[in-house]
Amino acid sequence: MTTARPARIRPNHRPSGDEEGRAPRPGRRATRLAVLASATVLSVAALAVPAQAVAPASAASAAGPAAVQAQYGQQGLDRAALSASLEAVHTAGMYGVHSSVRNGSATWRGAAGFADIDTKRPMQPYFEHRIGSITKTFTAVAVLQQVQAGRIELDAPVGRYLPRLIDGEHGRQVTVRMLLNHTSGIGDYILPAFPGLIEDPGKTLEANRFRHIEPEELVRLGLAAQPTAPRGTYAYSNTNYIIAGLLLEKVTGEGAEAHITRNVIRKAGLKHTYFPRTARITGPHAKMYESMYGTIDPARDFSVYDMSWAGTAGAMVSTMDDLNDFYRKLLGGKLLRPAELREMKTTVPASEAEPGQEAPFHYGLGLYSLRMPNGTTYWGHDGGVFGAGTWALSTEDGKRQVAVANNLMKYERFDEQNQPKPNPIGAALLGYVDGALLGGRVPAPAPLTERAPAPLTGPVPAPQSLASPQQLLR
Repeated sequence: MTTARPARIRPNHRPSGDEEGRAPRPGRRATRLAVLASATVLSVAALAVPAQAVAPASAASAAGPAAVQAQYGQQGLDRAALSASLEAVHTAGMYGVHSSVRNGSATWRGAAGFADIDTKRPMQPYFEHRIGSITKTFTAVAVLQQVQAGRIELDAPVGRYLPRLIDGEHGRQVTVRMLLNHTSGIGDYILPAFPGLIEDPGKTLEANRFRHIEPEELVRLGLAAQPTAPRGTYAYSNTNYIIAGLLLEKVTGEGAEAHITRNVIRKAGLKHTYFPRTARITGPHAKMYESMYGTIDPARDFSVYDMSWAGTAGAMVSTMDDLNDFYRKLLGGKLLRPAELREMKTTVPASEAEPGQEAPFHYGLGLYSLRMPNGTTYWGHDGGVFGAGTWALSTEDGKRQVAVANNLMKYERFDEQNQPKPNPIGAALLGYVDGALLGGRVPAPAPLTERAPAPLTGPVPAPQSLASPQQLLR
């Protein structure tokens, strides 16, 4: 395996003090937590894929994506290899993980580890799970359906539709497209919505467990927050998709969650996907443990939580089978017409590229493309809320897919220089997803000591403010 420096997926990066050669300042742990809390609570907008993402990762991928697809695309699924690879994620330290994998008509479902670490209740592959920012794909589909119907123009200013809420320069300059591809220059509402999260994450999350927040309030907080990049530059912000939900309400005359349920979830035929009406998940599910980078110790279960703080940006619940169904139908043209699906797949660079290489990560309209270590580019999204991470990827034709969920979040740790320590969970999760997309038949990842620091952690931080989140994305 190569030991080259990993591809940097660090949009809007600004050097931290350490990168400029200065000694760490006092209080860096608090600063780091502040930034990471704002960056990771809801979603993943960038994935820290090691250098293998832009160079052959194995003998299987050495001949390029076409050869990989020819070798694995028609061979079904290696169920024993998938089971062993998923178990390796649990062995590496993840409490519990469950997944669904497809290759054409062949399907494999698996689970490893525990749904409850106290009772040792086993994880099950059919469990419902909070999917975080995968919700954004559903919201974007609903908006594009209204584009299809002629009620919304992608390049129209948002102020045309929401003049009282989005006024001034934002109302005139931010377009609907900019909301959906995160180039609006609007800040994120997460930290302002959870005051005290920096000083005492566990106490703050507990105190807000049953708090209801209206979407208009989230938008006001986001508009007042410091943006992390100028308008026109990719910078992930959950505020964009709360605004998108209010836009849907304005043009359709019905609640955004009800509209998405009727026109996207039901149209896709999904039976276990929904916006929760209470703080509890209605179907069988695992407990969901939040560590907040070791500041909540032991990690605490936040599977019961009022998700109004996430709304149309990240509140949905689903199963891994439903997510594969959804992305297969979306990419197969069953939810949008060809013109709107093309718009959805029109992307902006969301990562830096190594010299002579193309950026491996691009963001479209609620849908991203990502080149994985096996050399192939896949489409999908991922998300994370308190205690719950999810990742779903598909080939462009929707035939080969993986969706995976885990129930321990922000398990990464840092050294005294504010650098992320090598993490076996991230390495194992990347190895599982990469192999699952090829039917399970790729070699295991290199030993962690042979990999660059901070490998993919599955759902990982979105770089939403300051520079510290970028430390995780090297």
